[in-house]
Amino acid sequence: MWVRRPSPYDPPPGMAEHDGKFAAAQGFWGTGGILASLPGAHYVNHPWRIRNAEYKPAQLSVALRSGFLVPDTVITADPDEAREFCAAQPGGAVYKPLWDSRYRDAEGAAQQVWVRGVDPAEITDDVSLCPHLFQAKVPKVFDVRVTAVGDRLFGVRVDSPDLDWRYRQDLMTCTPIEIPEAVARSVAAYLGELGLVYGAFDFAATPDGAWYFFECNANGQWAWQPTETTAAVADALADQLQKGSDT
Repeated sequence: MWVRRPSPYDPPPGMAEHDGKFAAAQGFWGTGGILASLPGAHYVNHPWRIRNAEYKPAQLSVALRSGFLVPDTVITADPDEAREFCAAQPGGAVYKPLWDSRYRDAEGAAQQVWVRGVDPAEITDDVSLCPHLFQAKVPKVFDVRVTAVGDRLFGVRVDSPDLDWRYRQDLMTCTPIEIPEAVARSVAAYLGELGLVYGAFDFAATPDGAWYFFECNANGQWAWQPTETTAAVADALADQLQKGSDT
């Protein structure tokens, strides 16, 4: 079974809000529970394992245990701790959201929250309102996306003028790249610990050839990559889905 970003329950027009919330909950726990409990199914990936793998703190912990290089990171709601951490980074610091939530402005319009550099002086006491992730800025020369399907890995070098290459994708270029053996071993260890079959890994490569782990999206996009890479990932997914039971 290919679990690919299922849409939530959408109440029919005219349904009362409280009824819609009840129906949505029944759909989530009922239909979702059935799909996660099919006997003999081979999941790519199992929905519960996708959910477990979405927590950024867990990703960073598993990445370290798997042997990846991980930038110094702090997750805090303490403004002083945030300022001190950012000020202590010789190459600067960045802010990253802990979850890709759509931020809505005063008019209700959805705004994307990008990875951005942080000056300690701009950190206000509003940091205390919720947890925030601050990370040492990696002196990267390019980004890397590694798409893992089982034991098959597909690497793409991403060159972009932006700190966050997603910001202006029309300005980025992508070319296939070889994956270092040490990184490949860490990818296998990471997938194994979280019970994943598929994962989209993001790295930053430094001038000395080191690859720093940023995150792994268990439901990450892959069709934006070069044509030959996209085709190879599609073939690998098809092969994976032809496998037998997980049990």
